[in-house]
Amino acid sequence: MERTAISELYEWKSRSDRKPLIVRGARQVGKTWLILDFAKKAYEQYVYVNFEEDSFLNHVFEDDFDIDRIITAISLRTQQDIGKDTLLIFDEIQAAPRGVTALKYFCEKARDYHVIAAGSLLGIAMHRSDSFPVGKVDFVDLSPLDFHEFLLAIGEDRIAGLLTKRDWQTVAMVKDRLTALLKTYYYVGGMPEVVDSYRQRKDFAEVRRIQNNILDTYTNDFSKHAPINEVPRIRMVWNSIAGQLAKENRKFIYGMLREGARAKDFEVAIEWLMDAGLIYKVNRTKSGEQPLNAFEDFSAFKIYLLDVGLLSAINKLTAETLIRGNEIFNTYKGALTEQYFFQQIRGKVDFVYYWSADNSRGEVDFVVQKAERVIPIEVKAEENLRAKSLAAFVARNPGLHALRFSMSDYREQDWMTNIPLYAVTLD
Repeated sequence: MERTAISELYEWKSRSDRKPLIVRGARQVGKTWLILDFAKKAYEQYVYVNFEEDSFLNHVFEDDFDIDRIITAISLRTQQDIGKDTLLIFDEIQAAPRGVTALKYFCEKARDYHVIAAGSLLGIAMHRSDSFPVGKVDFVDLSPLDFHEFLLAIGEDRIAGLLTKRDWQTVAMVKDRLTALLKTYYYVGGMPEVVDSYRQRKDFAEVRRIQNNILDTYTNDFSKHAPINEVPRIRMVWNSIAGQLAKENRKFIYGMLREGARAKDFEVAIEWLMDAGLIYKVNRTKSGEQPLNAFEDFSAFKIYLLDVGLLSAINKLTAETLIRGNEIFNTYKGALTEQYFFQQIRGKVDFVYYWSADNSRGEVDFVVQKAERVIPIEVKAEENLRAKSLAAFVARNPGLHALRFSMSDYREQDWMTNIPLYAVTLD
């Protein structure tokens, strides 16, 4: 299973000022798999320690941060020699008391060692217990597989290559095949275990079983890791997201949580879910001028999940509903399409917002900034090419070139380019 994030690990390894690396991401997005795949390809030797499984090494950082002592203890426990060219993998590091803090001392006193750490709900564990080593670590963020990675994983290398080449005439010739694969991705999503199961068995029922298990794991984590008094609010926010996205206007409405709900009552719950990597918040921007964050409206936002397949599972959509389409699909296709699109661009731009007029007459699904370029974006689930709000936004902000993603073929206009949904690119 190819992950594009492995290129970031190679880049980290080559840095002269390399610091310990933390691979961040929600549970079960494949952090351990990625690190081990990189270790096997990029190093002659690596040492893997799982601090949840090893009760002896779990306490290795408690007495002090003497790096020589720590290295010796790990070497004796794993029965492996550890040199400066050995990759040290600290998995589930949040399970080791003062484990995250120890990364500071690897940075300050033993920069020559190659150290990668990962862990479940790592961001939350950091804030709650250890002193976080600000400025002493590097980061790589890992998400579920995007559509391109999904195609490679299921053996559709030629299709993936075709999309990469942007040969739009040939792409149009295989439109039906691409549309079917995209709808399959809406159902399967990008969680590695789910994708691997689909790759091997092509069994949609098994896909849904694994997705439901993942969702159960996440909801069990609420009680296990979150502050007790916040758990009911976290569940309310989590359980409302599918309904929030199903609305025509996908702006998050506190009133859907409970009557009279206010922002201050649920701020901590939303932040907890964001720290866990389970949701992402997209705020409103009041303008198309750059930098977009100077015009951010924190009071209005949308919330997206980490994975489109999990959204399909939460909505209990069947494979037949998604792939063949029916009235139920018509209700959710807009939400799934926006979720899919956000998943493809997250981490590939500097800022992601949406725009709506102050009088609520008009909305642009996404407004992103990539370097010094601001891009207004409309996302359409089908071939509907109406874009009144998008046109109005460009008219308000002369000089911008808009993108529309839909099931229509590639086409260019003077103020806008239409790109097929299965070929998301912002280049």
